[in-house]
Amino acid sequence: MVTALPLLTAPQASAAPADVPAAEFVARPAAWQRCDPAQPAAYECATIKVPLDYRRPSGRTIDLAISRMRSQNPAKRHGVLLLNPGGPGGPGLDLPLQLNEQLPKEVREQYDLIGFDPRGVGASSPVSCGLTPEEQDIMRPYRPESFPSDVAWARTVADKCREKAGAVLPFITTRNTARDMDAIRSALGERKISYLGYSYGTYLGAVYTQLFPARTDRFVLDSGVDPQRIWRGMLQVWASEAEPAFARWTRWTAQRSAEYGLGDTPEAVSRTFWALVARADEDPIPLDGAKLTGDDIRALRALFFYPAQAAPAVKALKDAADGKPAALSPAQRKLLLPTAEPAADNGTAAFLAVVCGDTEWPRYPEQYERETVRDKARYPLYGDFTSGIKPCAFWSRPIEAATPMRTGAPVMTVQNEWDSQTPLVSGQGLHRALGGSRMVLAEGGEGHGVYLVDPASCVAAPVEAYLTTGRLPARDVTCRSAPGSTERRAASPVPSLPSPFLF
Repeated sequence: MVTALPLLTAPQASAAPADVPAAEFVARPAAWQRCDPAQPAAYECATIKVPLDYRRPSGRTIDLAISRMRSQNPAKRHGVLLLNPGGPGGPGLDLPLQLNEQLPKEVREQYDLIGFDPRGVGASSPVSCGLTPEEQDIMRPYRPESFPSDVAWARTVADKCREKAGAVLPFITTRNTARDMDAIRSALGERKISYLGYSYGTYLGAVYTQLFPARTDRFVLDSGVDPQRIWRGMLQVWASEAEPAFARWTRWTAQRSAEYGLGDTPEAVSRTFWALVARADEDPIPLDGAKLTGDDIRALRALFFYPAQAAPAVKALKDAADGKPAALSPAQRKLLLPTAEPAADNGTAAFLAVVCGDTEWPRYPEQYERETVRDKARYPLYGDFTSGIKPCAFWSRPIEAATPMRTGAPVMTVQNEWDSQTPLVSGQGLHRALGGSRMVLAEGGEGHGVYLVDPASCVAAPVEAYLTTGRLPARDVTCRSAPGSTERRAASPVPSLPSPFLF
């Protein structure tokens, strides 16, 4: 170990304790009130207190912001449905408002919909590291000349997090958030909870099933995180699985060569793309007032999971490089030239706390450089972005070990075949890890998030049958789904093209 590396200090950051029995902490009943006069009266909010460190349930507490919309049919009410949109670092307080409109009546009337901002996020005692927008950019391409500055950046971020929130960040973990979910259950006076979680929320839900199996009711885990890949492996799978998506895009685009002019064979389309990257590395491409480098183009790797969006975007880039007018639609401009102001660092701080604090990361900068060079050759589109050094290299060791998936969990996992953030192999890994689960696969489905995200997806029927009856299918289900349109997915609980570091 490189003992000179500055590490985040964490109280009692040594051996992982045993799981905390639920009986050690009982939350007080929630005191509900209207969330906001501008919002429906049925949308209620409350704040409960939970331990910062569940090993010391009588010690320091933090606030947990929760919300609900109650079932309007008490005769059919089954219980509560907790909701999580993903992350780590994603707020979920307003999800009951969204899903109240999107869930079909036969599902909606069975549940009180429960939203919450996870610990450290939004209205739940939010954390901050005081990071600048540039410091929040954690997906960085590898270049030998810039690697020392990348190491310095990673160390600086870890240092700032230690200085600003070092007493709290070690406890912003998935296991503690799962315990918070059980505290919500306690505050609601429920024996069990049902759950709909997307992306990172699938791993959070899976951990809950292991810590509280007797309190797990109907769980739908949509767009699965593989427990065996947390968390560096979940970044690296973006690179490995971008390659088959890119190959699929070249085939799709070659079949439409008359429309896009990028090549009439997959090989020709690929050559066109990589020639464009090389040109942009030598001379950045001017586009709508910006200049795009080859690394900027490679950073669009998630786009290639959506061939109908990627082909016109690459054509626009090629036209611009050739000096032709590149007429960008509003959708293409948003994909190629993001203009949103950088958010405050709460989401990034919570993200880092979880991905760095759930599991141990390599400590040697030299290891990151070796593996980055290797993966840039293996996965040329994005391998160096994902394997590069991250602030986790300088973080404290986790206060607990990751949660083993040993207890059978009769839950439903849901997956699109072409998902950029939690690719199919990741969803399959979650399904394998949870013995007794059933998987519903939307073959041909594109996008991150399936149920309600694409209202036309073929997964709706089996998911709704499970949520209304509690009965899982006798076996896994594979159905055929058309690619979801951008318009259909625009108002979904999770975005179709998430921010670069969102699960």
